Amino acid sequence: MKSYRTLDDADVKGKRVLVRVDLNVPMHDGKVADSTRIAEIAPTLTEISGKGGKVILLSHLNRPKKPNPKDSLRPVAAEVARIVKRPVAFAEDCVGPKAEAAVAAMKNGDILCLENTRFHPGEEKNDKAFAKKLAALGDMFVEEAFSAAHREHASISAIVTASKLTAYAGRAMKAELDALEKAFETPKHPVAAIVGGAKISTKLELLGHLLQKVETLIIGGGMANTFLAAQGKKIGKSLCENDLIGQARDILAKAQSLHREIVLPVDAVVAQKLAAHVPTRVVSVDEVGSADMILDIGPRTIARVIAVLGRAKTLVWNGPFGAFEVKPFDNGTIEVADAVAELTTAGRLVSFAGGGDTVAALNVASVTDRLSHVSTAGGAFLESLEGKTLPGVRVLMVSPAAGRKS
Repeated sequence: MKSYRTLDDADVKGKRVLVRVDLNVPMHDGKVADSTRIAEIAPTLTEISGKGGKVILLSHLNRPKKPNPKDSLRPVAAEVARIVKRPVAFAEDCVGPKAEAAVAAMKNGDILCLENTRFHPGEEKNDKAFAKKLAALGDMFVEEAFSAAHREHASISAIVTASKLTAYAGRAMKAELDALEKAFETPKHPVAAIVGGAKISTKLELLGHLLQKVETLIIGGGMANTFLAAQGKKIGKSLCENDLIGQARDILAKAQSLHREIVLPVDAVVAQKLAAHVPTRVVSVDEVGSADMILDIGPRTIARVIAVLGRAKTLVWNGPFGAFEVKPFDNGTIEVADAVAELTTAGRLVSFAGGGDTVAALNVASVTDRLSHVSTAGGAFLESLEGKTLPGVRVLMVSPAAGRKS
């Protein structure tokens, strides 16, 4: 991975530090329902504040068509204050007189949250003029929103490319980039990847890229059904992307030509419908009935996956094995997650996982804190696994402006 600047390279004392964070958190009745993302960025905010920097938070919330109280960051700013245990001021706009006045009133160590960047159409258009207005509020820029780093938006990309600001990675951003480097640039071999979820169509690029990087590719979830169909197996009423069966065959052929191992289910938990606590059967993938739906992996597949992981040194995981949101179809994912956690804790496996459904599944299994690194990012994590350089990462690699000391 290319080199990038971090907070270790920044002198923040007395500086106005624009920090792009992701405060797009779940809300319920006007209050933050899940503050995980805020907790992740708290060390960066307290570090900059503690070193005498003026912390100015930039973020979006939801997808507003126009400014409205429902999408205001004001209640989120209050939650940030609770978590960092410091006052957090709030400005009713992110550019213009209100933002400028709020920034001008800051003292060293203060924290200020600006209003939702998406209240301005220039944000999602990556508009240079809007980005320059944002940039004018700060002396330096810290990228601390990996989960939004795949967006080519003004507060993520143009704020650096259209200005003279130097960009630095925050602590959480650095942790994400370090994890990706360990997973793909300098991994311990053999490397295994678990790719699950409902559809191949959303992960074709990922599968193609992983075949170049890993020794073993484990495929689960609904997308495994399309591969089983590509092998000529009958899958009943299971989820299947019939128009992608040909591409599934191509992936299997490519794996064979590259001498990569692909692990597919050998048995499955089936039911007549997807609902909680319905009657289920465990069958071989060669014995799926015409009315059956494949909804989880069976015990022989679980044992095979765990055996494969037992000989791996590095694991990258994106996507669950079954319809984990509905019991008892969470069993396969939970058993594999438990095994990954045990191998990681024992020092036998370096494990990286990410994506919304994956994190939710790991939370169900109560193993999130036992893996080497778990990314709460969805699209950004997926695009990184595909080998893409994200806009929010690219700006960290831009050369500092000549003659400008930060």
